[in-house]
Amino acid sequence: MVQPRPTGQDRYTISEVVAMTGLSAHTLRWYERIGLMPHVDRSHTGQRRYTNRDLNWLDLVGKLRLTGMPVADMVRYAELVRAGEHTFPEREDLLTAHREDVRRRIAELQGTLAVLDHKIDNYADARRASERV
Repeated sequence: MVQPRPTGQDRYTISEVVAMTGLSAHTLRWYERIGLMPHVDRSHTGQRRYTNRDLNWLDLVGKLRLTGMPVADMVRYAELVRAGEHTFPEREDLLTAHREDVRRRIAELQGTLAVLDHKIDNYADARRASERV
């Protein structure tokens, strides 16, 4: 079960982030390694210390993953964010293209759902007809 963020806190260990996000520690470290996560601060003992800003970023990454954005595109987006405001047009282009892909996939899923609804209605009609006999 994913846990909510504690109120008034802005420093989290990797195990706390795992509990709050449902991501594994391995995934968090991988995100950092491939450049999907911005630099994560470390404690004096070298342990990762995530902030609310990091958690907000992970929330966005989760949404992008849910939409099916390729990891390479997410990494590119992260690079653009780190590069600064002059990349706004390129970020907008990347997200706009992805939004069109998401809309296309939603339309495909709606068509698939209509087929499923039709089949389910057929089976329900057949079941009701057999119950009347």
